Amino acid sequence: MRSSPRRAVRGLLALSLAAAALTATGTASPAVASPGSGPTAVVSMGDSYISGEAGRWQGNSLTTSGSRNGTDRAWTGSTYDPGRVYGTTAANGCHRSDSAEVRSATGIASALINLACSGATTQNVFRAANGGLSYKGEAPQADQLAPIAASHDVELIVLSIGGNDLGFADIVTKCATDYIIWYSYCHDDQQQVVDAKIDGVMAQVGKSVDEIRAVMTAAGYAASDYRIVLQSYPSPIPRAAENRYAESGWSRTDTGGCPFWNRDSDWARDSLVPQIANRLKGVAAAKGVQFMDLRDMLQGREVCAKASKQVSSAVPASATTSEWARWIDQNETQGPLQENMHPNYYGQLALGRCLSLIHARPSGDHSCRNTAGTGASGMYLTTVS
Repeated sequence: MRSSPRRAVRGLLALSLAAAALTATGTASPAVASPGSGPTAVVSMGDSYISGEAGRWQGNSLTTSGSRNGTDRAWTGSTYDPGRVYGTTAANGCHRSDSAEVRSATGIASALINLACSGATTQNVFRAANGGLSYKGEAPQADQLAPIAASHDVELIVLSIGGNDLGFADIVTKCATDYIIWYSYCHDDQQQVVDAKIDGVMAQVGKSVDEIRAVMTAAGYAASDYRIVLQSYPSPIPRAAENRYAESGWSRTDTGGCPFWNRDSDWARDSLVPQIANRLKGVAAAKGVQFMDLRDMLQGREVCAKASKQVSSAVPASATTSEWARWIDQNETQGPLQENMHPNYYGQLALGRCLSLIHARPSGDHSCRNTAGTGASGMYLTTVS
């Protein structure tokens, strides 16, 4: 295969360094690999929405035993082993699944590397030398990126971050609690919380991009040698009009796993998620990176969506009919709470297709959406102006 100009230049640099060492010492020194001269790589960084959280689940089923009607990929036939899906990160909770976005994006690079960790904030991305913090026993993600940048030809880095800084999990908990216990709305007071935080959070997201760039520059990359894609978040719940369960009664809680009032659902789907997406798009523009808008990625595939179905003994798990997001399992009858409200196995395959598509688009901002009645192959991009 023909070498890229970047590899050729770095190869010459490596030879020059080796020659200099020979001249100075009279003996050949061990060759040092030039940055970016190794196998091509795509790297994912950030939080649970890209780490692969909830990749254990193929749809949602009310059955709490066995394979849960085939939805639980951790079922061994006799017990549950989350390591079958999350590997060694089942233990520390980073939950990098085998179906995570970067793992599902086939044919785009020799190495598909997932550094993201469920629960991570922007400070877990920054380099330790610049305020970064270790998380769940792992070094800051930018510091983990450094050796990868040196040993691989990193072509693209995709980043999902900011949701935990905004307290997205707390918002979900508050809204569900207001529905189940307090019979009150959450959108009013939670909008105030978001508005008070969002400027500071977006500044931290911008710093995350700067930190990634600093690592790549230190590894010898020019800005034109690689791309960064900053992505937004999909809504895991549908609009009120698209919910298959009535607002009254307990069906949304006990059957659907989507305990939210209509007004709160509409706020989350049509106000909160777009607000975050639009602000992330602004950060991407300010930092000169690409933006992938995922706000509509789960449209019709959300938890409780009319266009999708729960899995049962009569309705098998399917990428074309099942929900693509994990429901709220408030009693933890099927796995830990941290999996709730994340794209599941099917959703992650779809995200992987989105990544493959934007990998082939070297410029511009794009929105990734699904085609009703199809699996991941039906994902498509539209240009975002």
